[in-house]
Amino acid sequence: MTSSPTPDALLGPADIRELAAALGVRPTKQRGQNFVIDANTVRRIVRTAQVRPDDVVVEVGPGLGSLTLALLEVADRVTAVEIDDVLAGALPATVTARMPERADRFALVHSDAMHVTELPGPAPTALVANLPYNVAVPVLLHMLDTFPAIERTLVMVQAEVADRLAAPPGSKVYGVPSVKANWYAEVKRAGAIGRNVFWPAPNVDSGLVSLVRRSEPPRTTASKREVFAVVDAAFAQRRKTLRAALAGWAGSAAAAEEALVAAGVSPQARGESLTVEEFARIAEHKTTQDQEKESA
Repeated sequence: MTSSPTPDALLGPADIRELAAALGVRPTKQRGQNFVIDANTVRRIVRTAQVRPDDVVVEVGPGLGSLTLALLEVADRVTAVEIDDVLAGALPATVTARMPERADRFALVHSDAMHVTELPGPAPTALVANLPYNVAVPVLLHMLDTFPAIERTLVMVQAEVADRLAAPPGSKVYGVPSVKANWYAEVKRAGAIGRNVFWPAPNVDSGLVSLVRRSEPPRTTASKREVFAVVDAAFAQRRKTLRAALAGWAGSAAAAEEALVAAGVSPQARGESLTVEEFARIAEHKTTQDQEKESA
């Protein structure tokens, strides 16, 4: 039986600065790096994520390892995906030094998360990450799409992005991220994170977003790609009615109106009022139109 991690296994502010200095690491805005320096915050993230002892967790952007160590305290396995050469090189040594009894349950993938298509070991059941602000949404959607075994996700992102991801139809900030995230999961805000728990302190607030995967995506004969094409077109010109916004996608305003009416959606509606299921119906009717034209 493995011994439990020592109370001081997690990284505090002095540990983070010491590690960074030893590695010559200066957090860069280009990669959206803000390291969490508060042990209570990372433990709170793990609790909010409802990480269980049987979970296989994938973490994106582990940085110096603050959250990684907190995840290893609870999860069965943790796989971290890190793009930065220096950080990727140092993290396994940090895990071994601070949590030697769990080191064999840790794996590192040195790669851009957007290019990761497979992970070592068992399939991940949870995604928990402090996502770099500049790539948070595409990384989140890529991971949910690529690893269908991920049941639960908790990500820390810029507060504004958290609001967008969790926004319901009709909200001013409801948009492409809201609809696409909802294709995969039930999405909700799961708390706020203060600026003082980061080094360097960002000039924006952060928020937690919880995503619980749907048992199945919306029922539709249209493919995900076809549905997402409608979503992208609908929000490319937010102020326009769907009849006008979808004209390019459908081939003409008349064809867009035909697909909208067939889907039970008002041609005068705007994208921010539609659910993901309604976008799926519109895509489905466009596909039917195309098939009828081909067979005519």
